[in-house]
Parts: sequence; C-alpha cells; structure tokens
Amino acid sequence: MSFLGFILLGLICGAIARAILPGRQAGGWIATLVLGVIGALLGGWLGGLIFNIGYDGFFSIKSWAIAIVGSLIVLVIYGAITGRKGSRA
Repeated sequence: MSFLGFILLGLICGAIARAILPGRQAGGWIATLVLGVIGALLGGWLGGLIFNIGYDGFFSIKSWAIAIVGSLIVLVIYGAITGRKGSRA
C-alpha cells in the first residue's frame, strides 16, 4: 500500500473509531484523525506480531479491520490518559 493510501486509511478509520466509541472523546476531529493514523500503525504492527497478518491493500477488508481495531485501542488509551469519561449524565 502506498504511503498516501496508508494515511488515508488511517484518517478514515480514525473517524470510524470515533463514531463507534460511545460518549464524548477528548480532543477534536483533527486529534482523532491523527490518532487514527497512529492506530492504523499500531493495528498493523500488532496484527503482524500476534496473528502474522498485515495490510494487503487499501480495499482489503482485513486492512480496514486491522486499522479500525488499532484506532479504537489508541482512542481508548488517549481517553484514559486525558482523563475524559465515556458518557456524562
């Protein structure tokens, strides 16, 4: 996958991960998109390390799943670090 394709995948998966997580997340959309790219990197690294899988291409379901799971992990960790709670009453 090209570098620009990878960046685009991370940006889109960051937005999807933000939509999946309940409640308000810390940071704005720009932070979420940057964290999505970081999450895509993390997902690819963990996928290769644990399951011996990697990114096949931009339109591969496996690539999207890896990037979304990585983005979710990064957003949860970022939320825990910044101290924001998931939902407010």
